[in-house]
This record gives sequence, structure tokens and C-alpha cells, in this order.
Amino acid sequence: MEVNGYPIEPGANLTGANLRGADLWDANLEGANLEDANLTGANLTRANLEGAWLEGANLEDANLRHTRLIGAGLTKAKLNGANLSRAILTFAYLRRADLARADLHVANLEDANLKAANLANADLRRASLVRADLAVAELNRANLTNANLTGANLTDANLEGANLFGANLQGANLTSASLVRADLQEADLADADLRRASLVRADLTNDDLTHANLEGANLYGANLEGANLTSACLWDACLWDANLTGADLTGANLEGIKWDETTIDPDGWLK
Repeated sequence: MEVNGYPIEPGANLTGANLRGADLWDANLEGANLEDANLTGANLTRANLEGAWLEGANLEDANLRHTRLIGAGLTKAKLNGANLSRAILTFAYLRRADLARADLHVANLEDANLKAANLANADLRRASLVRADLAVAELNRANLTNANLTGANLTDANLEGANLFGANLQGANLTSASLVRADLQEADLADADLRRASLVRADLTNDDLTHANLEGANLYGANLEGANLTSACLWDACLWDANLTGADLTGANLEGIKWDETTIDPDGWLK
């Protein structure tokens, strides 16, 4: 099979190929080399790109619905605005990839490397990100409603204004993450590591925070109404102006909590 004069087959060398707008529905490109290829607006629905190399490839606005990208190399790939709904990206390497505004709802990203990736405004509803590496990733205003982030690494990630309603973050590492004004209502944060995280004005209504580590976290103005903080560590955390109505603090470590404005600068950050 050929498209625009290029061979479309497993293991094909398509480095720098111009496949802009190409129809590659159900194509088999397993293990192909597509480094720096132009696939802008291409139709790759149900294509097999397992183990393919797409470093630096341009996939802006491409259709990758139900596409197999298991173990694919997508370092620095441009996927902004791409449709990756229900795509399989397990163990994919997406370090520093641009996925801004991408549709990843119900996508499988388990064990994927998304370190420093741009996922701003991305649709990740019901996506599986179990054990995914999202350290230093941009997830501001991303929609992660009911997403599964069990054991994910979100160290230093930017989740400002993100929607995490009903998300599963059990055992996730959110050390020093920014969750300013994030919607975390009914999220599962049991055993999560939130040390030094910024949760300023975040909504944690009815959250499960049992055994969570919130040491040094900034919860200034956060809504913790009905939250379960049983055996949570809140040592040296800031809870000034936080709403704790109906919260369960049984066995929680409340030593050194900061309750007033003397610990906050004018922008709401801990001094």
C-alpha cells in the first residue's frame, strides 16, 4: 500500500514524510519510523502504530481514535488538538509532547511517560493514567473527571483550575503540585502524597483523604466540607479560611497547623 508515494507497511522508514491530511484508516505501521513526519490532520483511526517512532512528528488535529500506540515513541510530538479518544497509549513515551486541547477521553495511558508534557485544556475524562509519569506536566484547566490516576507521579505538575471531579488519585504523588482552584470534589486521595502541594481555594468536598500526607500543604480557603481526613498528616499545613464543616479528622496529625493570616502573603502563598 502506498500513500503520496510513501510505503505504508510495518517497519517502513517514513522519516520526514509528508502525509499531511492522508487517509491512513486501519493502516498497519507497527514499528515504523515516522520521525519528524508531517501528519497534520491525517486520519489514523484504528491504525496500528505499536512500537512506532514518532519523535518530533506533527500530528496536529490528526484523528487517532482507537489507534494502537503501545510503546510508541512520541517525544516532542505535536498532538495539539488531536483526537485520541479511546486510543491505547500504554507504555508510550510522550515526554515533552504537546497535547494541548487534545481529546483523550477514555484513552488508556497506563504506565505512559508524560513528563513535562503539555496537556493544558486537554479532555481526559475517564482516561486511565494508572502509574503514568506526569511530573512537571502542564495540566492547567484539563478535564480529568472520573479519570484513574492511581499511583501516578504528578510531582511539581500544574493542575491549576483542573477538573478532577470523582478522580481516583489513590497513592498518587502530588508533591509540590499546584492545584489552585482545582475541582477535586468526591475525589479519592487516600494514601496520596500532597506534601507542600498548593490547594489554595481548591474544592475537596467529600474527598477521601485517609492516610494522605498533607505535610506543609497550603489549603488556604480550600473547601474540605465532609472530607474524610482520618489518620491524615496535616503537620505544618495551612488551613486558614478553610471550610472543615463535617470533616472527619479522627487520628489526624494536626501539629503545627497554621490557622491565620500571619502565615500567608498577599497572593495566598505560605511565607
